[in-house]
Amino acid sequence: MAYVDLSTESSAAGGSPSLRGYLATPQGQGPFPGVVMIHEAFGLTDQTRRHADRLARAGYLTLAVDLFSEGGARRCLVSTMRSMTAGTGRAFTDIATARKWLAASPQSTGKTGVIGFCMGGGFALLVARDGFDVASVNYGRLPGNLDDALRGACPIVANYGGADKPLKGAGSRLESALERLGIEHSVKEFPGAGHAFLNDAEEGPRFLRPLMRVMGVGPDPDSAPEAWQRIEDYFARYLKDSTT
Repeated sequence: MAYVDLSTESSAAGGSPSLRGYLATPQGQGPFPGVVMIHEAFGLTDQTRRHADRLARAGYLTLAVDLFSEGGARRCLVSTMRSMTAGTGRAFTDIATARKWLAASPQSTGKTGVIGFCMGGGFALLVARDGFDVASVNYGRLPGNLDDALRGACPIVANYGGADKPLKGAGSRLESALERLGIEHSVKEFPGAGHAFLNDAEEGPRFLRPLMRVMGVGPDPDSAPEAWQRIEDYFARYLKDSTT
């Protein structure tokens, strides 16, 4: 497990000049299918690295791209969120750079998936039609015009929490759009789960954590195992199955 420098590729594409990512490599003999991981609004934290390590243990060459490479969350969060809202900008270039780097790696089979959490889930949804073979969207914000944003997307597996008040009904709206568009999908809402329920520890500044607990934000050990299994099963179908 190590950090990789993507600055040369990113600069050439017009992305972040200092782009980097955390690469988690499976044990054993490759090549392996690749997965681009997109972090939460708090950045590429220890939690994100543990997520990447988990997917590596499942057999995926996982690159957690750091969308805040140019100065951390304080300097980059607002511009990155604006990029997501606009559907264009440096963040999308950085994600595309990570996908191309993974696909070209001698350790990779060339098949690539994308997975995102929170802010990253919103990005994963928006890039699902940008050359990926499968996408995992976890409590990601939905774009204003779902049909336009999703038309031509790859297969999508999505997990939402029924107790996630800011995203109330997001799972059902996403499922309806995917059905209208004829896109392969598996969407599930976990009734007792809130936002960030796939995490294994609390995230964010310590002074905010009591408020986040009140809001139902944080780990849900009752729902997370099934959600993770859904992700791994779906990724295996589209990234490991040679007949797909």
